[in-house]
Amino acid sequence: MPFKPISPTPGFLHRSFLGAITCALLFCQTVFATQISPPDSNTPAKQGQATLLIQSSPLAGSQFHALPDVVAQIRVGDSLTLKRQPDNPHDSNAIQVLWQGQLLGFVPRRENKAVARAMDRGEPLVARVVALRPDESPWRRLRFEISVRLSD
Repeated sequence: MPFKPISPTPGFLHRSFLGAITCALLFCQTVFATQISPPDSNTPAKQGQATLLIQSSPLAGSQFHALPDVVAQIRVGDSLTLKRQPDNPHDSNAIQVLWQGQLLGFVPRRENKAVARAMDRGEPLVARVVALRPDESPWRRLRFEISVRLSD
């Protein structure tokens, strides 16, 4: 019995093309992404070391921690420290966000699961401030990015 050729469903070529473009963009981001400032972590990245952006998030819970007291001292580009808090009674995926040892807030709960897993695996993550709006509501005051360092 001969096989009957299957014609692609409408949009198939479009989805394939989008997939190829997405892969190409991820590759380009991997190749060309560089870190603006060295991170403040246990294993500092070398200047110009490539990183891959994982996420960009607002800071959660900042009104309950040190951000209101130190916001005037923080600058865009400043390194942040991420610290896992698996014993947090409200969220087992909790990740603290610290600036110069001071707790500013947390990675938002709806966005922390993949980052928590990466940290638990020992992935070399770095975080930095990308936007500051001291006069905005707590959820809009500070935005930060989390990236993974790429190996040489």
